[in-house]
Amino acid sequence: MSKYKKGKIIITYLRAMQKSNTALQIAAYLLETGAIKLRPETPFTWSSGWFSPIYCDNRVTLSYPAIRSFIKTALSEEIRMHFPEAEAIGGVATAGIAQGALVADLLELPYIYVRPEPKSHGMGNQIEGRLLPDQKVVLVEDLISTGSSSLKAASAVNMAGGNVIGMAAIFTYGFEKATQNFIDANIPLVCLSNYQSLLGIALEQGYIKTEMLDTLSSWRKAPDKWKK
Repeated sequence: MSKYKKGKIIITYLRAMQKSNTALQIAAYLLETGAIKLRPETPFTWSSGWFSPIYCDNRVTLSYPAIRSFIKTALSEEIRMHFPEAEAIGGVATAGIAQGALVADLLELPYIYVRPEPKSHGMGNQIEGRLLPDQKVVLVEDLISTGSSSLKAASAVNMAGGNVIGMAAIFTYGFEKATQNFIDANIPLVCLSNYQSLLGIALEQGYIKTEMLDTLSSWRKAPDKWKK
């Protein structure tokens, strides 16, 4: 039986892990590989129009075998701990596809992946792979921002007859909007690392200076208003 009682939602951003070895090590790896870039002076622009001091593409870690293995193992351990009843792993396109396949292989579980939209040709699939009726699925993501695209994938799996019991991701910005979105969807979330851990290790290793902390922290609290 799951530790999550039916009908009760528990959102876990692993706040207790903010100073843990795993959260800090993941953050260090993301900075080391360039998967995460911090640029508060010349912000990035997201597709939403938001300005951001951070850019995150965790697919970069796939090019580093030792780091790729560390992340795969850490995700698998979290899924074993929080979702022991999982019967299949699903990757969320596109960045979660490879990570999900690695995790499914390690856990020796069936694997599917979810497209943003159904294909416009062929069988018109949105879900690739064999999804069984009421199969308990844990989705794997690389990054959680607002959670909208991740939860859209979860909805597609549920509508196709599966049962998404949770989601696991490498990194989260920790936006309040994301927390509320997962609560509303009744889907538990676990993340290996987070924005606060990132800032801590970035300061320690010289990626940022102390005077940058205020602006970096203010962005996470109100990303839609930052620099406007």
